[in-house]
Amino acid sequence: MTPAAPENLPAPMRRIAFVVTEDWFFASHFLPMARAAIAMGLSVTVVTRVRAHRAAIEATGARVVPLEAERSSLNPMAAGYAAGQLAGILKALQVDIVHCIALRGILVGGSAAAMAGIPARVYALTGLGLMGARSDRLGYAARLALRGLIRGPLASSRTRFLFENPDDARALGLDPLDQAVTVIGGAGVDPAAYRPHPLPPMPPLRVALVARMLWSKGVDVAVEAVRLARAQGALIELDLYGAPDPSNRRAIAEATLRDWSRDGVAWHGPTADVPAAWASHHVACLPSRGGEGLPRTLLEAAACGRALVASDVPGCRSLVRDGVEGLLVPPDDAPALARALVRLSRDPTLVASLGDAARARIEAGGFTEAAVTEAVCALWRDLLEG
Repeated sequence: MTPAAPENLPAPMRRIAFVVTEDWFFASHFLPMARAAIAMGLSVTVVTRVRAHRAAIEATGARVVPLEAERSSLNPMAAGYAAGQLAGILKALQVDIVHCIALRGILVGGSAAAMAGIPARVYALTGLGLMGARSDRLGYAARLALRGLIRGPLASSRTRFLFENPDDARALGLDPLDQAVTVIGGAGVDPAAYRPHPLPPMPPLRVALVARMLWSKGVDVAVEAVRLARAQGALIELDLYGAPDPSNRRAIAEATLRDWSRDGVAWHGPTADVPAAWASHHVACLPSRGGEGLPRTLLEAAACGRALVASDVPGCRSLVRDGVEGLLVPPDDAPALARALVRLSRDPTLVASLGDAARARIEAGGFTEAAVTEAVCALWRDLLEG
């Protein structure tokens, strides 16, 4: 006779694996999510390309497993090889949920989960990138192909979709209100860490763009707009904070950034103290050409009570309501951006009121780290109970 199993044995720990291409991206955006998973009692592993941020991830209590997968490569054979490696890792870890972050993480991680026979998958799209920004036939075809993949061979009955704006869900043929779809406020922001400070005196209007130095972020549009505004006599200064991303084909060369640093424009490189940067500026500017999820830079600036000037593209317009928290302008339109900046440079009261509204939107909406992590934890609980 087989002896009965003891009734007081603890239930085995459930396991979640995050799949993300770059360790810096997980460290900058998703550490609160790892902490929340651990607080739920999950065993957490982050599978990523390891460079300089392993210690920061492991400090949450998560395990880090290296996986080399070049983000800029479009070679399907390389992606297939990475998926095969990842499938072996997921099987060895005996993972219950695979949480794939960003487009390449979804393609590689989703393929690996299918190979490993793990049906509980979260596809967290942090923006559509270039395919979302393009309005031509190639962009449409790319979105159609992605829709076919993530809703076809990469999907299971227990796949859940996580978006940072409803436009991206619709672009992939999904209803933002569908039970399989969750729309969250980006990665969220901690309003205690990003607090409002008194605005510096005007003039000049001090504008900052804090982001990776990419053409897709519209950094060149911001530079041209400030030149146009200053040519009209507006007292405006633009500070650029961020570094080019060597793994991104749309990175702006450092020589170009240095050449732009004149006549009211200055590139400072990356900053380790973003709240201090916002404390010395009036306006956050992000003239993105599109493909955003929900830009963290706008969340942080809003939490710091700064007026927001951004392109009217998916993601940006999910946070910024024109005339409420900031001003929206058409993408790739330097004259329109210049007009918006000139308007703000002449109206300090408007600058202050937009900043106050931006802070209030963070506090009242679903844009805090706490709100985002609770929504994601609810999704994980649903998958674990299913």
